[in-house]
Amino acid sequence: MVTDAKNQLVTVADLELFRQQMIDSIKQIVKQTNGPKKWLKSSEVRKMIGVSSGKLQAIRESGLLAFTRIGGNIYYDPDDVYRLFEENKTNKNEI
Repeated sequence: MVTDAKNQLVTVADLELFRQQMIDSIKQIVKQTNGPKKWLKSSEVRKMIGVSSGKLQAIRESGLLAFTRIGGNIYYDPDDVYRLFEENKTNKNEI
Protein backbone atom coordinates (compact mmCIF):
# COMPACT_ATOMS: atom_id res chain seq x y z
CA MET A 1 0.00 0.00 0.00
CA VAL A 2 1.36 3.42 -0.97
CA THR A 3 0.74 6.14 1.57
CA ASP A 4 0.34 9.80 0.82
CA ALA A 5 3.46 11.78 1.85
CA LYS A 6 1.24 14.42 3.44
CA ASN A 7 -0.01 11.90 5.99
CA GLN A 8 3.39 10.64 7.16
CA LEU A 9 4.82 11.74 10.50
CA VAL A 10 8.46 12.54 11.06
CA THR A 11 9.63 12.10 14.61
CA VAL A 12 12.50 13.82 16.36
CA ALA A 13 14.28 10.45 16.35
CA ASP A 14 13.84 10.26 12.54
CA LEU A 15 15.35 13.72 12.17
CA GLU A 16 18.25 12.85 14.47
CA LEU A 17 18.95 9.68 12.47
CA PHE A 18 18.83 11.66 9.22
CA ARG A 19 21.16 14.31 10.67
CA GLN A 20 23.68 11.68 11.75
CA GLN A 21 23.56 10.00 8.34
CA MET A 22 24.17 13.35 6.64
CA ILE A 23 27.11 14.13 8.93
CA ASP A 24 28.62 10.70 8.27
CA SER A 25 28.20 11.15 4.51
CA ILE A 26 29.80 14.60 4.56
CA LYS A 27 32.72 13.32 6.67
CA GLN A 28 33.29 10.51 4.16
CA ILE A 29 33.28 12.94 1.21
CA VAL A 30 35.67 15.33 2.96
CA LYS A 31 37.96 12.46 3.91
CA GLN A 32 38.15 11.33 0.28
CA THR A 33 38.78 14.77 -1.21
CA ASN A 34 40.99 16.54 1.35
CA GLY A 35 43.88 14.15 1.34
CA PRO A 36 47.16 15.27 -0.11
CA LYS A 37 47.30 15.29 -3.87
CA LYS A 38 49.26 12.41 -5.29
CA TRP A 39 50.83 14.46 -8.08
CA LEU A 40 51.84 18.11 -8.12
CA LYS A 41 52.40 20.27 -11.17
CA SER A 42 55.61 22.30 -11.55
CA SER A 43 53.83 25.54 -10.61
CA GLU A 44 52.61 23.97 -7.37
CA VAL A 45 56.08 22.69 -6.49
CA ARG A 46 57.64 26.09 -7.28
CA LYS A 47 55.19 27.77 -4.90
CA MET A 48 55.68 25.06 -2.30
CA ILE A 49 59.46 25.39 -2.13
CA GLY A 50 59.81 29.00 -3.29
CA VAL A 51 61.98 28.61 -6.38
CA SER A 52 61.85 29.89 -9.94
CA SER A 53 61.03 27.67 -12.88
CA GLY A 54 64.72 27.74 -13.90
CA LYS A 55 65.85 26.62 -10.46
CA LEU A 56 63.26 23.83 -10.43
CA GLN A 57 64.49 22.72 -13.84
CA ALA A 58 68.09 22.69 -12.55
CA ILE A 59 67.03 20.59 -9.54
CA ARG A 60 65.19 18.22 -11.86
CA GLU A 61 68.10 17.93 -14.33
CA SER A 62 70.60 17.30 -11.53
CA GLY A 63 68.63 14.21 -10.58
CA LEU A 64 67.78 15.49 -7.11
CA LEU A 65 64.04 15.40 -7.74
CA ALA A 66 62.23 12.65 -9.62
CA PHE A 67 59.45 13.64 -11.99
CA THR A 68 56.99 12.27 -14.51
CA ARG A 69 56.46 13.91 -17.87
CA ILE A 70 53.12 13.38 -19.58
CA GLY A 71 52.82 15.29 -22.80
CA GLY A 72 54.04 18.79 -22.07
CA ASN A 73 53.29 18.62 -18.35
CA ILE A 74 55.69 17.65 -15.60
CA TYR A 75 54.39 16.12 -12.37
CA TYR A 76 56.09 15.48 -9.03
CA ASP A 77 55.26 13.14 -6.19
CA PRO A 78 54.86 15.25 -3.00
CA ASP A 79 56.72 12.56 -1.04
CA ASP A 80 59.76 13.07 -3.30
CA VAL A 81 59.67 16.82 -2.67
CA TYR A 82 59.53 16.30 1.12
CA ARG A 83 62.30 13.68 0.89
CA LEU A 84 64.52 16.12 -1.04
CA PHE A 85 64.31 18.55 1.86
CA GLU A 86 64.77 15.90 4.53
CA GLU A 87 67.84 14.43 2.83
CA ASN A 88 69.41 17.87 2.39
CA LYS A 89 68.59 19.21 5.83
CA THR A 90 71.68 20.39 7.68
CA ASN A 91 72.24 21.14 11.29
CA LYS A 92 73.17 24.71 12.24
CA ASN A 93 76.60 23.47 13.37
CA GLU A 94 77.29 21.78 10.02
CA ILE A 95 77.26 25.01 8.00
